[in-house]
Amino acid sequence: MDGRRRNPYELTEETPVYVISVAAQLSGLHPQTLRQYDRLGLVSPDRTAGRGRRYSARDIELLRTVQQLSQDEGINLAGIKRIIELENQVAALQNRVAELQSALDGAAAAMQQREAAVHASYRRDLVPYQEVQQTSALVVWRPKRQQND
Repeated sequence: MDGRRRNPYELTEETPVYVISVAAQLSGLHPQTLRQYDRLGLVSPDRTAGRGRRYSARDIELLRTVQQLSQDEGINLAGIKRIIELENQVAALQNRVAELQSALDGAAAAMQQREAAVHASYRRDLVPYQEVQQTSALVVWRPKRQQND
């Protein structure tokens, strides 16, 4: 999490608060349709202790999307289920990519810090070695002759 304590009474779009009749009204669907979508696994509302369905705002939005795909686009329920699964998979993969990118950025920053520390520790009296080109030239050394006075 982000380190803050969440208020247990705070409502989010994930909070299951709507009973099936209210969810049906908000989504524009019949309650029996919502039950059918639940049985098919298209929308999975939370359950109360008494097994009653509780829908969240996100569930309502998903119900509207299912209805739009079914009615306007002519996609069958099996196709809609597959679309939802793929969208969830894409979202999970995007989250994973973001996590990996964050880890990569952290590793790159740590590597740059270590590299800077190594460069800072170099002795300044040393000079970089430059490779000398080899030639086939011959150098003859002749000592100076001492002259006898």
